[in-house]
Amino acid sequence: MESDERELYSIGEVAERLGLHVRTVRNYVRDGKLKAVRIGKQYRISREDFEALTGRTAEAAPGPASAPARGHLEVSSIVQIDGLTRDAAHRLSTLVTASAQSARSPSDSLRIQTVYDQERARMKIVVLGGAATTAELLHLIDSVTGPDSGLFPSTESGQGADHG
Repeated sequence: MESDERELYSIGEVAERLGLHVRTVRNYVRDGKLKAVRIGKQYRISREDFEALTGRTAEAAPGPASAPARGHLEVSSIVQIDGLTRDAAHRLSTLVTASAQSARSPSDSLRIQTVYDQERARMKIVVLGGAATTAELLHLIDSVTGPDSGLFPSTESGQGADHG
């Protein structure tokens, strides 16, 4: 007996449906952004928890018979910022997350994932949400990562970071 309500997805299936890397979905589970049940050594995500993450209702859940809601527009963006210290990346992550959580209405909400690679001093911010709200967040990121932002380590000679 098969029930769509109890359907379980693997981490890989969720990653494929969202167009994200498997590690990103694992991080969602680890950080509590995506509820999952551990079965043996693997995690499984219920359809309900998948829908809670994506904001899609059961009628709009992925599948061959589902059609997108009329007038629904969603944007996915990946912002890469090089040359950040771990502390600066943490401050930027906090700012971006707080900004995303202060959406005016549930339909304006954004889903955010931030990842910092200390070895490369690189931060990536994954943004999923409406076009206008995403644009506002991207504008905020652009304005706070300017040369006078204080986020980047200063160089004594006044020259930019070495990119070679």
